[in-house]
Amino acid sequence: MAAEVLANSGVRVTVHDHMPSVGRKLLLAGRGGLNITHSEPFDDMLRRYGPAAPRLSAALQAFGPSELRAWSETLGEPTFIGTTGRVFPKSFRATPLLRSWISRLAGTGVEFQVRDLWRGWALDDRGMIDPRTSRFERNGAEREESSDVTLLAMGGASWPRVGSDGGWVRVLTAAGIDVNALRPSNCGIVVPWTAEFRARFAGTPVKNAAISVGAATVRGDVMITDGGMEAGPVYTHSAAIRDSIDTDGACTITVDLQPDLAVDEVARRLAARRPKESLAHHLRRAVGLGSSSIALLREATANHLPDDAAALAHLIKSVPFEIRETMPITRAISSAGGIALREVDDRFMITRLPGTFVAGEMLDWEAPTGGYLLQATFSTAVAAANGAISWLAERSP
Repeated sequence: MAAEVLANSGVRVTVHDHMPSVGRKLLLAGRGGLNITHSEPFDDMLRRYGPAAPRLSAALQAFGPSELRAWSETLGEPTFIGTTGRVFPKSFRATPLLRSWISRLAGTGVEFQVRDLWRGWALDDRGMIDPRTSRFERNGAEREESSDVTLLAMGGASWPRVGSDGGWVRVLTAAGIDVNALRPSNCGIVVPWTAEFRARFAGTPVKNAAISVGAATVRGDVMITDGGMEAGPVYTHSAAIRDSIDTDGACTITVDLQPDLAVDEVARRLAARRPKESLAHHLRRAVGLGSSSIALLREATANHLPDDAAALAHLIKSVPFEIRETMPITRAISSAGGIALREVDDRFMITRLPGTFVAGEMLDWEAPTGGYLLQATFSTAVAAANGAISWLAERSP
């Protein structure tokens, strides 16, 4: 996105990517339909970015959801708003958009250098960093290339197999740039299941549940995995869970297995148990619990379910799990942490390295899933590119 803005302004652009092809993480995002942005009101969207919202506000206003949707349509990919307000290309795929985009970029003169690993900057005669000269490595051979501007857009550290491995952190830290540790965001949680439960239910959803962390509750299907829980309700809470673990060593979550019924109604239904009816059959018939939900109840209590209807109702409405670990960053959808926002100016230029601009997840912000990640990535790319253009214009009117 930054390359397109720069090239359209007349700047000669080379994109260096250490993977064999560009856009691999965009293709990964497209596996679920390529949720590029969200349709909610701007102020509501801005709040999704938490403490970083004030620094991202101008970029999001300048290139927001309407601009992103219009841009997608210019690539032959009109968009639509889903039932939850999320925005997708009508093709529901990333491949045609990326193919059209790369072709358009090539037509504007953008050059792509793949399998090209950025190693940082060269040093000048005084042993100081020369921000106008970058070092690259390809097939074991290192070389230097000069430029008027460098724009870094290397992502966080989630899904390293598609390119974003966080290797840049060491380079920037060595250059004196303050980088906050990269941590998993929008990730699953680790639950030490018993072997029997794991064997029977890994890969099975718990339908229509509600997960609560403190006073916050999120509804949706929860996926049981070999190592814990994943899916939307878990991802939405993952930042709060992660921060609680960092502070207190653990975070207690509760799972409501029947969010459509009040606890008193659940208790009333459970009290009407038929003679000789098994508990599992009773839970299915009386309150509509599926096999995975019943198994989750047993797993959380070591199979010691209360006989009292009221106590069992309270358990169904609030199954507790103490979480001591999230899934690793390599399994996360996105990452928190990155270059401290105080290191960049309003144009997203690193103030200690004039002419070096930054966009996307390299910066220290995070957001939930729902289109907010791609939106801010694109918005900061446009802002950083425009910042680079204005910086160049000041030096070469």
